[in-house]
Amino acid sequence: MTPTARRGTGTATGRTWEYDGYEPAAERLRESLCSLGNGYVATRGALPECVADDVHYPGTYAAGCYNRLTSDVAGRAVENEDMVNLPNWLPLRFRPAGLDWLTPDTTDVLDHRQVLHLDSGLLERRTRYALGEGRALCVRQQRIVHMADPHLAALRTEFTAEGHTGELDVEAALDGGVTNAGVARYRDLDGRHLTHVHTGTAAPDTVWLRCRTRTSDIRIGMAARITAGAPLSDRHEPLRAVQRLRLRLPQDRPVTVDKCVALHTSRDPAISDPLRAAVDRVGAAPVFDELLETHLIAWDQLWRRAELEVPGEAGRVLRLHLFHVLQTLSPHTADLDVGVPARGLNGEAYRGHVFWDELFVLPYLDLHFPEVARALLRYRHRRLDRACAAARAIGRRGALYPWQSGSDGREETQEMHLNPRSGRWLPDHTRLQRHVGSAVAYNVWQYWEASGDAEFLHTKGAEMLLQIARFWADSATYDDHLGRHRIRGVVGPDEYHDAYPGRPEPGIDDNAYTNVTAAWVLTRALDVLRTLPEPRRRELVERTGLDGGELQQWEDVSRTLHVPFHDGVISQFEGYGDLTELDWDGYRERYADIRRLDRILEAEGDTVNRYRASKQADVLMLGYLFSPAELRSLFGRLGHRLDEETWQRTVDHYLCRTSHGSTLSGLVHGWVLARARRAEAWAFCQEALRSDIADVQGGTTGEGIHLGAMAGTLDLVQRGLTGLETRDGALWLDPVPLPELSSYGFALRFQGHWGVRLRWERGLLEIAVPSSDRAPIDLRLPDRAVRMQPGETGRLPLPD
Repeated sequence: MTPTARRGTGTATGRTWEYDGYEPAAERLRESLCSLGNGYVATRGALPECVADDVHYPGTYAAGCYNRLTSDVAGRAVENEDMVNLPNWLPLRFRPAGLDWLTPDTTDVLDHRQVLHLDSGLLERRTRYALGEGRALCVRQQRIVHMADPHLAALRTEFTAEGHTGELDVEAALDGGVTNAGVARYRDLDGRHLTHVHTGTAAPDTVWLRCRTRTSDIRIGMAARITAGAPLSDRHEPLRAVQRLRLRLPQDRPVTVDKCVALHTSRDPAISDPLRAAVDRVGAAPVFDELLETHLIAWDQLWRRAELEVPGEAGRVLRLHLFHVLQTLSPHTADLDVGVPARGLNGEAYRGHVFWDELFVLPYLDLHFPEVARALLRYRHRRLDRACAAARAIGRRGALYPWQSGSDGREETQEMHLNPRSGRWLPDHTRLQRHVGSAVAYNVWQYWEASGDAEFLHTKGAEMLLQIARFWADSATYDDHLGRHRIRGVVGPDEYHDAYPGRPEPGIDDNAYTNVTAAWVLTRALDVLRTLPEPRRRELVERTGLDGGELQQWEDVSRTLHVPFHDGVISQFEGYGDLTELDWDGYRERYADIRRLDRILEAEGDTVNRYRASKQADVLMLGYLFSPAELRSLFGRLGHRLDEETWQRTVDHYLCRTSHGSTLSGLVHGWVLARARRAEAWAFCQEALRSDIADVQGGTTGEGIHLGAMAGTLDLVQRGLTGLETRDGALWLDPVPLPELSSYGFALRFQGHWGVRLRWERGLLEIAVPSSDRAPIDLRLPDRAVRMQPGETGRLPLPD
């Protein structure tokens, strides 16, 4: 069932996300989209009375909590590090005395509704179970993962006997017997990450569970307190701490049971023992109503800082996307050593690893929660030494960041991956996507431009930029025949093309995206060195061993990296123009959904490496990262004239040769086409908006949301449609019309100005700068410059 935004809490502006009816086939998707979190921990929206099976998957994940295991796969020892599914705090089951436990899979369901309240971060469910002879049990639950105190979560359950009176048995538990089993294609891998599970009683109303991860040795403490108007008993089963009670249910009057849970791990600061911290915290926690009040205040503050006004269905979906971004990367994230998990904290897909998705996330955070963006960049800086070691391991200087990162920054990309169509395990060469380093550098620069945080740029930011630039310069080899530098043996964002047909070694040469972004990194690194305070520059030079000869090499490489062309368009890589054209219509007719064309062709005994076919935007990513003026400047520096006609031919060429096997692809195409004022833009924007709510990738959203695509749709409104750039201490705006989205607005934070409001409507820009002691904001529009004083509101007509 595709979710639709309905009227809730008296408004139709997307304040709730609702599901009606119980549909087992849709349950995994609902659980993922109804997850609740606070940046520290998140829990999937599973029903508390249900256990993990083929329908339900209750998972709880703490940011940065990983464990490494070795499995035997196809006769090979395969090592994987996973974000750990922590003990399940949800279990709360119930049954009429003397009968079986009720679940929607074993009992007739009269009504079932789930409502995700976006404004308040509250998940509400109401289910009516048929008990026969005109009797029913109504179960209403409210769940929060506390946004003010990130270590607390709470579940309120109201039971109402309809048409009868009677006794109800209730059992609440903490379950330490969980495994990582939420992704079917990983089930050949060992998912038993928890060990040394112990349980106990802390008080008459409180039980606890402690355990640790098997190899990373992270200690976990969890405590649960039950509040109910009935006597409690507890029992400690293997792997479970259980509390039981029997309720007397009067007819048509609700009886309430509250469950409050605290979680700590040994990664937390300012504690000595996770279990003691959890027991103390749950013992001091207020009652549910008071917890809810402080939770609501925290969410209200978040929404004010991330204010977004977009009308219609697009606005409702964007609000859901923003909700998930806020609860995955909240202000609590600023205190953690974590990166951007590509699938959020909503499931186990990609094993919770950190990819390049931060490229689509941090530019949004820069302008709302710069402290969170800085913390995510510090995650990369803490792993700079590991990145330098990775470069040395392949004989290079500088920093080689991994395509997939986890706890310590080593390369976590699997060496084998399963094609579910053919059932074959195949070599995985995606670790050759070395462009992830350019994404880190890009985010350093974007953060500096948006925040004005010179201290970060001059210290940690400069250190990362210089080492990434050094890697690119050392990776480039000079080709006498071309008279240019080349970067060989890589994989681009497309991912389909990981080798040349018939060539045994993996990798392709001169991926245009890789080479152009490498030239950009080298140029930015030289700019930073030139503008650093002399004492700091001297420190960096001494620490890194930079000399004039190396800097001249950077200058040369930044101007001579090879960018291939064919048929008057930018080639995705050298030799792309020699590949065979695919019968796109034929494959669509045979398979309908060809997003994962690579799997289809491999199952046929063929390879996508033979064809001009891309999984997702590759060359066109350049139009996503850089404004038209900056992209022309980059190509000019590289000795090419990139005029509008060449770029439009390039867009058209790849537009009809991309299968969109990634949720990021529709986003990038929508962005690029909107900037080009193309009529097709809205169709791709809609694809990006629908990617998770409609599960367009065929079941993947149930394994975790696509955080990069969600944040990217927010940034599409924030920067894509507005042409917003933070450059040279000013806000640059060059808005493009999108007829389907004629009015929108948002608030942002720019270089110390909090809550700067911008709104576009019918050729008019309204900007309001809150009162403060900050310097004026300089606005740069295509036809004029405007200076806005704090406390001033302006209405500026825009050119057509």
